[in-house]
Amino acid sequence: MCLINFHFNNHPTYKLIIAANRDEFYQRPTESAHFWEDEPEILAGRDLVQMGTWLGISKQGRFAALTNFRDPKLKENAKISRGEIVRQYLATNTPTVDFLEMLKIDRDNYAGYNLIFGSVDELFHYNNILGEENRIGTGTHALSNHTLNTPWPKVLKGKRMLHDYVMRNTIVKNNELFKIISNAEIADDKELPQTGMGIELERMLSPLFIKTPEYGTRSSTVLLVDHQNHVTFAERTYLKGEFLKEETYSFQLK
Repeated sequence: MCLINFHFNNHPTYKLIIAANRDEFYQRPTESAHFWEDEPEILAGRDLVQMGTWLGISKQGRFAALTNFRDPKLKENAKISRGEIVRQYLATNTPTVDFLEMLKIDRDNYAGYNLIFGSVDELFHYNNILGEENRIGTGTHALSNHTLNTPWPKVLKGKRMLHDYVMRNTIVKNNELFKIISNAEIADDKELPQTGMGIELERMLSPLFIKTPEYGTRSSTVLLVDHQNHVTFAERTYLKGEFLKEETYSFQLK
């Protein structure tokens, strides 16, 4: 997943508002979001190569979402798939602070990543390359492929658009959040980050919604958790930038 915009613990109706895009190669086999047969408490999409996931929530209110850390200079000698981290957190009852300590011990077993994780009432961020760990404060945040709230154009735009919308609306509409994260405007060259990918690739990766011949936004997720712990989870899936389907799940946290 390459962009997670979220508004946390600062809204009259919702504890948590998330609008996120997962970007991946089109050929990588994937299942859309569903309650897993082997882990029936987990609602998430699934990577069918490694059987992990990039974003999900459990019926107990445990949430986790992951992005890759982008630095082409880093050698990826990963022993374990990053998607396993999200699966493991959602499937266990390990206290979040203890899980964070486990992540720090095992940081070198994974390629670079960021993880947003915790309960719907308390969220944390961890980056295994930079060694950053944060308890996330109230307000609007965004995470792409560097670290939390890095001022890349897509991060700044996503934060601004989400913040402006949720501050104006007591009731949040899924379609309006999907509209935000479907923004495909390419950033100006002068605003692009320099991550070692080259200017052409930086341009292609700069929109909130990515579409290239081989790689792009595969799914968009809207997650709402209100103050009564009612969850709405909506996912739109795409292929080469074209809409395929939308599915919505609603349930009460245990």
